[in-house]
Amino acid sequence: MNVPSDLSYSADHEWVRRNGASVRIGITDYAQDALGDVVFVQVPSVGAKVAKGQSFSEVESTKSVSDIYAPVSGTVSAVNDALGTQPELVNTDPYGDGWICEITLTDESELGDLLDAAAYGNLTGA
Repeated sequence: MNVPSDLSYSADHEWVRRNGASVRIGITDYAQDALGDVVFVQVPSVGAKVAKGQSFSEVESTKSVSDIYAPVSGTVSAVNDALGTQPELVNTDPYGDGWICEITLTDESELGDLLDAAAYGNLTGA
């Protein structure tokens, strides 16, 4: 399982890549593997307000439908429109082209609650 050291992680299996006052978010390699083949991704709307710990997206696979929880609070500033026609990008490139959305942070201190790669690896047994 791939756990890039330059990312932060939530215990709910989302990854976070900081870019100034915003972050890019997706689901981890561990999560996509547990889901199986992803067939649909519901991305949030640009401009939507999200609260840390609240569901803001769904990923549907051949096995189940899973909520995606916001690892931080803020406003959705961009979404990955490619997932509308290529949801499998979540499986093939979870840390790259399979990203879900970008959020402009409202409380940067929430980033301190996220796990580093080593802690996330311990959580998942990687």
